[in-house]
Amino acid sequence: MSHRLDTVCLPLFVPADRPERFAKAFAAGADAVLVDLEDAVAPSDKVFARTGLKEALSGMQGPVPVMVRINGVGTPWHEDGLAAVAGLGVDAVMLSKAESAHDVTAVAERTGLPVFALVESAQGLRDVFEIAGAARRIAFGSIDFAADLAMGHTRDALLYARSLIVHASRVAGIPAPIDGVTRAISDEAAIVADCVHAAELGFSGKLLIHPAQIDPARRGFRPADAEIGWARRVLAAADGGAAVAVDGAMVDAPVLLRARQILCKAGLDEGRS
Repeated sequence: MSHRLDTVCLPLFVPADRPERFAKAFAAGADAVLVDLEDAVAPSDKVFARTGLKEALSGMQGPVPVMVRINGVGTPWHEDGLAAVAGLGVDAVMLSKAESAHDVTAVAERTGLPVFALVESAQGLRDVFEIAGAARRIAFGSIDFAADLAMGHTRDALLYARSLIVHASRVAGIPAPIDGVTRAISDEAAIVADCVHAAELGFSGKLLIHPAQIDPARRGFRPADAEIGWARRVLAAADGGAAVAVDGAMVDAPVLLRARQILCKAGLDEGRS
């Protein structure tokens, strides 16, 4: 399995029935291209989308991973999606409405690919610890989840679900999960704020629906300058090995770990870059 799947933070959706958009998606600067056979494709267009996918992707795989999202188990399009993806030579498959570890394992066995499990229902959240144990990564389908529970799509309403998904990923020892989409495309402030919130909860990235979301999403997940400055001060003060205080607070092992995590997320080498 490709190590680069573990570092995917910002995968960009592109509809599978719009091959003319593929090249633009690959050039947009996202961490992965996520070709969508599910919600972005109308039922009447799914056969066209599947049958033309191999030719459309030919020669496009390269610097970023390519993933394909397929319809969930039990839908009329699931089996055909599995068959189509198995012969594409892509890096991973995303399973919509993942609701059991068995389903995730079955998709992995049928396709021979790592599975990104999209948790977006009450059933999926109930079994998220088992799903995380079977998947390569977890992503949160927050909009579908809110609809399934007839709840608001707000930060407060989704806090429990998001926290549980982060918890399950950590227990399973897989990379931190990827948060659901922000529907705003041109509202950079909203995109940044959503990503800041996701990062605070322990998510490592976000599903994107438009290239214009890439730059603000990156800014949202990058630690703030104040956090970076604090982390550098902590590590510099701890170089001597003795117990020290930074900004009026004692520095111990968990504080050092947090400082290193902040600088790692910022792409810095423990404050010495």
